[in-house]
Amino acid sequence: MHEQNYALRSAQAEQLEVSRVLRNTYGLLALTLAFSGLVAFAAQQMKVAYPNVFVVLIGFYGLFFLTVKLRDSAWGLVSTFALTGFMGYTLGPILDRYLGMANGGEVVSAAFAMTAVVFGGLSAYVLTTRKDMSFLSGFVTVGFFVLLAATLAALFFQISGLQLAISAGFVLFSSACILMQTSAIIHGGERNYIMATISLYVSIYNLFVSLLQIFGVVSSDD
Repeated sequence: MHEQNYALRSAQAEQLEVSRVLRNTYGLLALTLAFSGLVAFAAQQMKVAYPNVFVVLIGFYGLFFLTVKLRDSAWGLVSTFALTGFMGYTLGPILDRYLGMANGGEVVSAAFAMTAVVFGGLSAYVLTTRKDMSFLSGFVTVGFFVLLAATLAALFFQISGLQLAISAGFVLFSSACILMQTSAIIHGGERNYIMATISLYVSIYNLFVSLLQIFGVVSSDD
């Protein structure tokens, strides 16, 4: 009887912890997405130029690893907003380029709507079925290196259709990351809501930009 009560209390405590991490993660994610969107809008309105690729890489990875280091302190929240604000700044020039197209508004709206549907659908699926998606870790690891190699190839070689293929690959990669990260929260693999937030944010960012590129190409071919 004592063991049953202990198991019940442990299960209740585990469920409370999962609920806490989910609540904090989605709350912080909503705030960072809103903040990033405001920064992107300001950057687009001011017509800022897209930063040098080295500035983007140094800025992203520098702020990412800083957030990882500070994830257990209040400063981790500051670095989280710094990271997502920086990503919003890089998104502004991208949006400006697409909005300059004849039907740019439709392209951006379609990418935004599709991103919301994909993220909401994948999250709801995991939260409802509570399936363990850790088996996707191998796919995510392989996908990362394949996409990295393809991205480097696109920088040096003009291969027809490669950029579109990379964008499609990032859609699948980001979707797998969303499934895996959400599953990690509800199955105990992730207990730090700051890390969960930035992981989901990066996946949503990549998903949105990739869909922008796909819809942009399809729209230009019409």
